[in-house]
Amino acid sequence: MTGADDVLAGPAGFPDVVLVEEGMREGLQIEDAAIPVGDKIRLLDALSGTGLKRIVVGSFVSPRWTPQMARIDDLVKGFTPRPGVRYTALALNARGVKRRAAYIPDRLSLEDERPATRLHLCDVFAQRNTNRTRAAEIASWDGVVARAVADGATEAEIGVNAAWGSNWLGRFEPGERMRFLEDQHALWTAAGIPVTKVFLGDPMGWNMPHLVAADLRAIVDRWQQVTTFHLHLHNTRGMAPISAYAALTTLGPGRRVVLDTSVGGMAGCPYCGNGRAAALSPTEDVVHLLEGLGYRTGVDLDRLIDVVVLAERIVGHPLYGHVSKAGGFPEGDRLYPMDLPFIETLDEAAHFRRGPAAYAGPLSPWREPVTSVFRPQG
Repeated sequence: MTGADDVLAGPAGFPDVVLVEEGMREGLQIEDAAIPVGDKIRLLDALSGTGLKRIVVGSFVSPRWTPQMARIDDLVKGFTPRPGVRYTALALNARGVKRRAAYIPDRLSLEDERPATRLHLCDVFAQRNTNRTRAAEIASWDGVVARAVADGATEAEIGVNAAWGSNWLGRFEPGERMRFLEDQHALWTAAGIPVTKVFLGDPMGWNMPHLVAADLRAIVDRWQQVTTFHLHLHNTRGMAPISAYAALTTLGPGRRVVLDTSVGGMAGCPYCGNGRAAALSPTEDVVHLLEGLGYRTGVDLDRLIDVVVLAERIVGHPLYGHVSKAGGFPEGDRLYPMDLPFIETLDEAAHFRRGPAAYAGPLSPWREPVTSVFRPQG
């Protein structure tokens, strides 16, 4: 289960939040497979120093199909775990689960100990991504439930992936999402195991804020025991941060939202047809949003922006966030100089972290220093 130290307590009127950093997995899995493992370790150790409490370090999958994860064992052995940070890793089959188990609990933790049933609404994506049809996924449910009963599980998770739409099959309607959630819920209920968590995944970026809000309301109305909602929203079409905000304003106190984000927005899926365009919400942008709403994230935004800069150097191209380019709100002694010259380029805009060296040379038409009665100094 999620540890108490992972949870960001919700301010008045808001749910609690668990922020999951996916850059090391979702991000690097779409980048150059030749990135040295030493650079990956450097990136992971830098992320560990930002105040983030949950980091996915990678995935135990076949290097034939995901060569970017070929040296996951070297990465896990080589990074420096930081106290208070929960490190997890993805495993998609029995072999991957066995490989991952070698590092639990010394270096890795399980994401969640609740047994789970899930279903891809898109049969095409399911086959492309996991080499299983939707029918095969459904056929696996009985075995998952039976094992959970044998293991004495006391809670369960249900979920749908490609929840809102598919690049191959088009839009999925709310009734279809709820029908397959209801089918899973009925299995767990018959086994005497309450469902307390729902996963809604969106690898192809079909989420829209009003649809996310409506689905969450429908789930809460249908099943009061569900208190945790895991949202894996890709930002392919720019809606993921807005949909995340819609979730936060829809679910009130007593609920928990797990949000998957990635430093710089670095992410993507080679199986969905969008590649790197299927980014995630940039972690730094979501931290800025949460802090603005009143959450105390414990994340050092300046350090996180430095990690974005490091990640851009490692992958060799600009990443996709906004706060990393403009900085957080300039307040207090970080207000901009009033006679700041023209700022036009992204390099010049980086003066918030680089200082005056960032804007040496731009036009400065102010013949006299700019002053204001509303800001007596500086």
